[in-house]
Amino acid sequence: MLQPYAPTELRDEPTPGRRRIYSNMRPLRFTCRAVLQSSPMTIAELMLDLNTWTSFRGYGCLPGIRAARFEKRTPEVVGTRIAVVNTDDSRHVEEIVEWNPPQRVALRMQDFSPPLAKLATHIEETWTFATSDAGTVVERGFAMFPKNWFAGVFLRLIAPMLRRAVDRHLADLRSAESSEAR
Repeated sequence: MLQPYAPTELRDEPTPGRRRIYSNMRPLRFTCRAVLQSSPMTIAELMLDLNTWTSFRGYGCLPGIRAARFEKRTPEVVGTRIAVVNTDDSRHVEEIVEWNPPQRVALRMQDFSPPLAKLATHIEETWTFATSDAGTVVERGFAMFPKNWFAGVFLRLIAPMLRRAVDRHLADLRSAESSEAR
């Protein structure tokens, strides 16, 4: 379920000649879940194999990924930056901000090209892993940070498409595991 957004802080002094604007908007959040047969480490290592990034196909008008390359690669993984080109030629950078594959991996999407640059400051994606009898339970949580209340309206329209794209990507990962097992 999408969480509502609301301004949490109003700047004390508006810029001369401008109305007061909101800053520090609450993010829109959602989570997708799937059970995969691979270990958490194997799933996390796929994130560092940039050839697999093009398996994210998008949904509706939300683009998939055409190409990804390392902009900066660090030995400890945290701080690694990946430049992404989407199927609509928009671009963004994903930075790995947490790397603990047995439990959790977190990325921060930022440096968006338009039109997303006008709507979001950044998007946080967190992969959490838990083992079960059925395999590895993978939860992908997203927090989309709108630039202002008006941008938040548009992000609320985009969020369901991103959720469907992520659900489809997780289903594709599950299908790829099934076909490899045969």
